[in-house]
Amino acid sequence: MKYQNEIAAYIDAHTEEMIEDIFTLCRINSERMPAEEGRPYGPGPAEALAAALKMAESYGFTTRNYDNYVGTVDLNDSPKQLDILAHLDVVPAGEGWQVTEPFSPIRKDGRLYGRGTSDDKGPAVAALYALRCVKELGLPVSKNVRLILGCDEECGSSDIAHYYRIEKEAPMTFSPDADFPVTNIEKGRLAGQFDADFAAGAALPRLVSVDAGIKVNVVPGKAFAVVEGLGREEMEKTAADVTAETGVQFLLEACEGGNKTDAQAAGDAGAAAGDDAASGGKTAAASDAESAAQTACCVKITAVGEGAHAAGPQAGNNALTGLLTYLTRLPLAPCPQMTAVADLLSLMPHGDVNGRAMGIDLKDEISGELTLAFTMLKVTDVRLEGMFDVRCPVCATAENMLNVAKAAMAAKGITLRNDSFNPPHHVDANSHFVQTLLAVYEAYTGKKGECQSMGGGTYVHHLANGVAFGASMPGTDNRMHGADERAELYDLVTSAKIFALAIAELCA
Repeated sequence: MKYQNEIAAYIDAHTEEMIEDIFTLCRINSERMPAEEGRPYGPGPAEALAAALKMAESYGFTTRNYDNYVGTVDLNDSPKQLDILAHLDVVPAGEGWQVTEPFSPIRKDGRLYGRGTSDDKGPAVAALYALRCVKELGLPVSKNVRLILGCDEECGSSDIAHYYRIEKEAPMTFSPDADFPVTNIEKGRLAGQFDADFAAGAALPRLVSVDAGIKVNVVPGKAFAVVEGLGREEMEKTAADVTAETGVQFLLEACEGGNKTDAQAAGDAGAAAGDDAASGGKTAAASDAESAAQTACCVKITAVGEGAHAAGPQAGNNALTGLLTYLTRLPLAPCPQMTAVADLLSLMPHGDVNGRAMGIDLKDEISGELTLAFTMLKVTDVRLEGMFDVRCPVCATAENMLNVAKAAMAAKGITLRNDSFNPPHHVDANSHFVQTLLAVYEAYTGKKGECQSMGGGTYVHHLANGVAFGASMPGTDNRMHGADERAELYDLVTSAKIFALAIAELCA
């Protein structure tokens, strides 16, 4: 293709600058925060947007800030032809980082580590450098390319909804927020919200509480519960058995609440034993105190699995479902609460990432299998409420998916509150737009360009002619939404080249 070599040479010569610009953005914590005046998503996303627009202006581009919802970077003032949608907000930092701290990006072993390096600040900067490449090389384009930088992709994309209330779609749009080659199908989504109420039970041993999940689209790497009235030895044995079965680890520690803590109960036992020592034997009081030490304590349980994006739950090990498996194996006193917990687990058991137990395991040839991730749950003595995340294939409908899920939960006394779901998105694989993107990908990688579907949703989900295009090569594990998020430097550099050539081909 024309200009392929010139583009490659330019991007290679500017790689170090591109890395530093990526790091500039990744040092900013742009998690969604409480809204402030003029900052709908809080100070972090607004700071990241300001930094990105300043960066683009320094390279000679015209920019615009749409009320800190999105910002835009225009290649020229010609008629609009192509929009590139990227985002600067990130998921919460989370725990378990080992290579670096979440907002202290580093380069190591050919990778860039840090929150946002792959999702989506790294790809956003790669797109900016594609525009810079086309501009500074003076490639002949007769139509405009607009890079749109959003601030709320991770929490519902209200930013893009705001933008498209003001502006019209370009004839073609791609988002560098997935994998190459071209994703022309995005599965539908059900963010299932459910709850159930039940009578309180007072008998020991009992479950005091469950608290798990940080966002509906994140498979929890940790989950927490408190139980009262069980001995540690019995709990540890059950924990070992469930770990062997599920791979989820369990940490047990005494905590305050309920009746007596381990230390208090042990102190009572020691005092009773001391009183008995003078008489040379163990009294009934001492035996009762020792029993109390085993049965009256509160223990906090931390289940440790492996987090993942809810669009690919098979890549993680769900700490929440592991925790529920453990709790239902403990000899807790029968009560309506534990019946509800067991029923919930029967609908979404550990390891079932396709909705089989709920009866919604759909699949089709062009978009693959339905996935289900149980991601959030709170349980008290009288109520449970939670969420799960379904990514459904093109064949999914309200009748064969949503209504089936509602009925399955209702049969267990659990109410699914959703009355609708986000339908799948599909762009014709044979269109000129898609075929051009595939050809450009082939030009720089030497690999066959093919269309694919994905469970994740991007900014283009509701756009008539929008696809996801990059910025990761097939099979790359970026640990997206997890600890030690990373981007392959080769992928970002190659993406910048691919995007620049796509601009030259589509906007000539």
